Amino acid sequence: MASLKEIKGRINSVRSTRKITSAMKMIASAKLRKAQTAITNFLPYQEKLDAILNRLLSSDTSYDSPFIAKREVKRVGIVAFSSNSSMCGGFNSNIIKEFRATYTKYENLGKENILIYPVGKKIADAVKKLQLTAQGDYIGMADAPSYEEVQELAKDLITKFAGEEVDEIVLIYFHFKSTGSQLLMNKVYLPFEFASEDEVAEKDSGYQPDYIYEPSKKEILDSLIPNVLYSRLFAALLDSNASEHAARVMAMQIATDNANDLLYDLGIQYNKTRQQAVTNELLDIIGGASALQG
Repeated sequence: MASLKEIKGRINSVRSTRKITSAMKMIASAKLRKAQTAITNFLPYQEKLDAILNRLLSSDTSYDSPFIAKREVKRVGIVAFSSNSSMCGGFNSNIIKEFRATYTKYENLGKENILIYPVGKKIADAVKKLQLTAQGDYIGMADAPSYEEVQELAKDLITKFAGEEVDEIVLIYFHFKSTGSQLLMNKVYLPFEFASEDEVAEKDSGYQPDYIYEPSKKEILDSLIPNVLYSRLFAALLDSNASEHAARVMAMQIATDNANDLLYDLGIQYNKTRQQAVTNELLDIIGGASALQG
């Protein structure tokens, strides 16, 4: 049985750990509120752009764009979003697992035909461990989402796809639903996919606006599609950022709860040990007194 000193040392250690996990939870909660505000403010804009573009494309099947052309996949790009730091439960491990599964899916194309864009230190480290080559350093974006930086990445992806350097681009990230729920996404970013006219009408409750185009419909679409692609990539980054903080809040809450449970158990063990020590001392005293009387 552990001594009172050892148990007391463990209690102090667990209390220190609880202070750390509790503080980390509060920090993550503050960051989550900021991330939630960012994505809540941006999503209506992104969804409206999507809706306008879907209506324009679904109403004119004759429009020809390099971004909606489906080709045989001979070269693919994978953009995976992770965090820069740990202590966020299974957030990073699930992203890495999904990335490995996606890479395996396209492995028959050859290593040189799979372009990898790791956004975040954890996925970048995983790419290095797999002895794969990243197309650039995008670690900074994971902590501080920047539309300008995302736009530069999106332009690179768009240029490669339009120039037929890649035939498909996939995004891997967590979609933020709530603090306790994040959904792992594996979506095709390019070629551009859009809803049918019936699906758009159903989503808009039957409302079908009659657009007046100025200048021409083609010029508007040529300008609108890249902006929608920029916004989709930025929305994925904001989603990933919010999901990271939500996962960390939950992980630190669970760690704090476990620390409380452990302190309770250690408290019981400490009291039992102390009671046993007192009982043993009393038995020694009674035994000594009996020996003197005898």
